[in-house]
Amino acid sequence: MDAIVFPPVVLGPLVPTLIVLAAGALVLALELWPRALPRELAAVLALAGMVGALLATLARWGLPGRAFRDMVVLDDFALFFNVVICYAGALIVLLSMDYLRRTGSDSGEYYALVLFSTAGMMLLAAAGDLIVVFLALELMSLSLYVLAGLFKRELASGEAAMKYFLLGAFASSFLLYGVALVYGAAGTTNLDRIAAAMAARPRDPMFVIGLGFLLVGFGFKISSVPFHMWAPDVYQGAPTSVTALIATGSKAGAFAALIRVLAVTLRGVPPDWATLLWAVAAATMTVGNVVAIAQSNLKRMLAYSSIAHVGYMLVGLVAGGVGGASAVLFYLLTYTFTTAGAFGVITLCERARVEAVEVGDYAGLARRHPVLAAALGVFLLSLIGIPPLAGFVAKFYVFGAAVRAGYFWLAVIGVLNSAVAAYYYLRVVVFMYMREPDGAATAYAPSFAGNLALAIALLAIVLLGVVPAPFVDLAQAAVAPLLR
Repeated sequence: MDAIVFPPVVLGPLVPTLIVLAAGALVLALELWPRALPRELAAVLALAGMVGALLATLARWGLPGRAFRDMVVLDDFALFFNVVICYAGALIVLLSMDYLRRTGSDSGEYYALVLFSTAGMMLLAAAGDLIVVFLALELMSLSLYVLAGLFKRELASGEAAMKYFLLGAFASSFLLYGVALVYGAAGTTNLDRIAAAMAARPRDPMFVIGLGFLLVGFGFKISSVPFHMWAPDVYQGAPTSVTALIATGSKAGAFAALIRVLAVTLRGVPPDWATLLWAVAAATMTVGNVVAIAQSNLKRMLAYSSIAHVGYMLVGLVAGGVGGASAVLFYLLTYTFTTAGAFGVITLCERARVEAVEVGDYAGLARRHPVLAAALGVFLLSLIGIPPLAGFVAKFYVFGAAVRAGYFWLAVIGVLNSAVAAYYYLRVVVFMYMREPDGAATAYAPSFAGNLALAIALLAIVLLGVVPAPFVDLAQAAVAPLLR
């Protein structure tokens, strides 16, 4: 009888993800400790896990590795996204410390779920197999479903969690069915082997339909039109710190998997799918910006804003090539800091002991808390794309890639949408600097950790706007091997 040969277990490429998972397990273990421990300990451990994963990522830069028969690929592409995701996770932990204490929802389970969802995002970026893509997506999503319903006594939070769960499960079924169809067409779920198998018959009906189902699943996770309807309700009902994580880290992880799947499986295939993405990109940024104009709730406004920014990032995917894909990577880096900072300001504002989430709540904020108003103003100006902030440079690279690839009118639509977006962003600035509050004024909720997170985000968007070249070069070096 032949001996069973087990594949070699190589854990090196999984070290950054394992650090995050270990930190999450340790936080859960501390919850079982018989003696009462300081609540801040769970947050400190979560932050240490994020920083440890970031340091492990930087230590492996330029040292690609594969594990479990190429199911996990820790190349520079995955490492770049690990940096984005770890920064997003660390900022969310900092913003959560005092915010959860004020809302009475501080618990070790919260930080464990943040760590587990972060691990899923990092695994998404390194997935070299469709099975790993699905498992990582579910690890991320299941954690976020629970986090969205953290405020158990608020109906809006429960509604957000239920909608997110039901629609997310529906989207996951599309994704899994797409995986099954692609496997039926190619005989494998490994991305490289799919590309080799389908090179001779890229228009195989089963493969095309399967890829379409995959795009539906990814479309939900990145909240592109027409799969965006969950985003406003979930952003509004979920705790603001969780909303920031959904808007930044989950989008980075989903885009990482989407870019790798498209770049690898369609390698050498005529870009027929670009026309479909062209329409999706134009519709996504237009719907997001137009509907955002009518929003009076700041979190809903930022939800539609995030949908519009997904449209801008899809412009880079339509452009294709190293220029387009690297522009998306740089855009995600700048978007993460900017959006986390904008939601961070919301976590620090209260009106009548309730979180200030209406645009009108920020009337007169500049007179009472000028630094906080200036920080929110800078984040909003970066989202518009005002130089010399990072948002301007990110849009410049994305639209420039589209023009160089021949998609001139798509770039024009993007620029016009940016002009439309200026209206609802600047409306918040007008309220802060030119209006007086109606009733109780918004107060600042002191938080050293929250202030530190805002300072890091502000420094990052200024640095990325003034000195973008080194980071763009890193993005190009990270994505180039995928497109060979």
